[in-house]
Amino acid sequence: MSYRWTDVLDIAISLDEAHPEVDPLTLRFTDLHRWVCQLEAFDDLPERSNEKILEAIQMAWIAERE
Repeated sequence: MSYRWTDVLDIAISLDEAHPEVDPLTLRFTDLHRWVCQLEAFDDLPERSNEKILEAIQMAWIAERE
């Protein structure tokens, strides 16, 4: 299975597994973007993201932690 920018929840779960020590609230969007693009299952164009998508991923990651 590969992820696209619209797979917000799957991306958030993968990020939580890959970076359990990170507080998603303190993460800069530039770092979040880079980490998403580095996920093995990620298969979308980096330039297709925007602030709204990154914020949705961040919020899903926070919700995943709760």
